[in-house]
Parts: sequence; C-alpha cells; structure tokens
Amino acid sequence: MQINQHFNELAQSYLFSTVGSRAAAYAAAHPGQKVIRMGIGDVTLPLPGPIIDALHAAVEEMAHKDTFRGYGPDGGYGFLREAIAGYYARRGVGLAPEEIFVSDGAKSDIANILDLFGPDNTVLVPDPVYPVYLDTNVMAGHKVLLARATEENGFLPMPSPGLSADIVYLCSPNNPTGAAYTRAQLAEWVAWANREDAVILYDAAYECFIRDEGLARSIFEVEGARSCAIEFCSFSKIAGFTGTRCGYTVVPAGLERGGMKLAPMWLRRQTTKYNGAPYIVQRAAAAVLTPEGMAAIQQNLGYYRKNAQVLAEALAAAGITYYGGTNSPYLWMKCPGGMGSWEFFDWLLEHAQVVGTPGEGFGECGKGWFRLTAFGGAEETAEAAARMQAALAAFNG
Repeated sequence: MQINQHFNELAQSYLFSTVGSRAAAYAAAHPGQKVIRMGIGDVTLPLPGPIIDALHAAVEEMAHKDTFRGYGPDGGYGFLREAIAGYYARRGVGLAPEEIFVSDGAKSDIANILDLFGPDNTVLVPDPVYPVYLDTNVMAGHKVLLARATEENGFLPMPSPGLSADIVYLCSPNNPTGAAYTRAQLAEWVAWANREDAVILYDAAYECFIRDEGLARSIFEVEGARSCAIEFCSFSKIAGFTGTRCGYTVVPAGLERGGMKLAPMWLRRQTTKYNGAPYIVQRAAAAVLTPEGMAAIQQNLGYYRKNAQVLAEALAAAGITYYGGTNSPYLWMKCPGGMGSWEFFDWLLEHAQVVGTPGEGFGECGKGWFRLTAFGGAEETAEAAARMQAALAAFNG
C-alpha cells in the first residue's frame, strides 16, 4: 500500500486548530480569567428574520408529501442560481445561471477545484494567505510558488516580469491582510493569465465588505476575465452561514484549457463526488438575495464594520501600525517591539487575555504580523479593544 507522503510536508495541525487548542489550554490553566477569542473568522450574530422565515417554510415543505424534496438538481436549484445571477447583474456582471454551481461553501470548492487540473501544473499562491490554498496543493504534490504580499506592495502582489505559472490564487479582500485589488490591478492579472494560458482561482468570500467604489467585488467586472478565471463565493460572511453552509462557484461557459471546457468538467466532478447543499439551506440562501434579506444583512454587516472601527481606533491610539478593517472584517497589525507572531500571541493572551491569529500561520511573509477579526460581539470587541490598548500602551511606555 502507498500512503500520500505529501501529508508529511504539512504543518502538524491546521492553523486554527492550533490557535484553538492553545487558547483552550490557557483558559483551562486560568479558570478565573475571561478569554476573548478574536482569532477564527466566525460570525456571531444570528441569521436575520427573512432568512429564518424561509428556512422554517422550507422545513415545513419537507413535512408534506407533495412538497417534499429528495436529491436536488445538478449544480443547485434553479431558484438559487437565478437569484445569484441577479445579485451579480445588479452590480453590472452578466452571468448565466448555468455558470453558477451551488455547494456547501467556498472552502470545499477551493480545495475540490484541483480535480480539474493535472498533477504537473505550477501553482502560484500569495504569501500570506488563507491556509487552504497552500495546504491542498501540498497534499496534491503540486509545485507551489509563493507571491510575496508585503507592506511594500500593499499586500497585493502583481504579475512579475517572467512569471510562469499555470494556476494563480487571488483573494480580495484578502484573508488575512484585508487588502483589496482595484479593477485596474485585476486587469493586469487577467491580461497576464490570458497571455500565459493560466487560470485564476479568485476567492471573493469577503466581497460584501467592500465599500470603496474603486475596488472590485468580482473578477468578472474586468474585461477578459471570463476566459481565464473561476470565482468562489459564500454566504458565510455576507449572511452568517458559517454553520448553515452554502456557497457557490462561478465557472464561465467559455472557459477552456487543454481543449476541454471547465464548466462541464466541474459539473461532472460535482455530480460524481457531491450530492449538493440541502434544499432548506438553498431556500434560506435565496432569501438572502431578496430585497428584505439584503436589507437585513446590511444591518449585520454594519455591526461588524463598527467592530472593525473600534479595533482600529484602539490600535491607532496605542501607536500600532495596522492595515485592513475598512473594506474587510480583518485587521492586520504589526507586532510591537519586533516580536514574532507566536510570541505576540502568547504575550497578548498573558497580558490582555485576547486571542488573535499569528500572521506566520498564513505564510512566511506573515512573520511579525497578527490578525484580528471584527466578527465578535460588540461588547466583547469593545472590551478586547480596551484591554489591548491598555496592554500595548504599557508595553510601549
């Protein structure tokens, strides 16, 4: 028997599992202290009323023979695919419902999309970035190149002269740095990919946080992207579906590589290995995109944006360099006093009882940086901000 030895090339555990276990160990050793967790990017507000109403109605349908649903249609129910196409259309992007494939979330699709590509491709992954990009390619044994995302380039790597890669991951707004590409910057990537016959895998999971009109919310806002890009998105952050699980992937009908069209390949892959998101969840997701649903989720997004502002003000008052928090729910702060990321993790836990995510867990370029999330409760966020500001002021003083 042969075992996939590439697993030996991975870190011993997934980043957020390590953060969780270390925070739990501290809490167990200090039972009298309240630990505030601002590490994993999980939402805290409940699903809004219009979405819950749709979920309840769908559950009731499942209780009656004439409205019961079993296996759903390939690619997702038409009502949801059409609603997603309408969501894009309101932003000036034309998609056919058949180009939209519903799933249980962007994370699984980002990993599973690799089934469409051969083993000998070279993959370009930004550093730092969401660990799933790198880990899934390491598991598959792919050759991986790293694109350095640093303070000097605004954490937005661009195509370098002579760059040669077959697959490129882009995440905008970026997790963890909060940086977001302009349409002009994405146009450079699109031109490069079409010239090099490469494919861009574009993670737009946080597009709902973009407020700056100069920034792109979809790569398909850029001319030429339909011939080189696949886009992933999710209801997790826009509507709080981290526990409900629903996302989608957009594969343009005309996207072709190696003489094969990728949209039917993806459909074939999904129908073979996946049975689709539950009917009741898809009904809830469709409710997100109604006028009532969109109005409700804007209140939740405003709540998280306020949290980001509270954190930003605390960091600024403490004299800490940070990025993000404006068009993103994440703040990317520079560790004080030249501390390493895990060193600062321990220091912050000890001096403020606040948990964040060490930057180097997202890649080599994350060393000396630290990610905070705005997805916590407002009271806890304000308390964490005050604790951090006091601890950092004492450290700097």
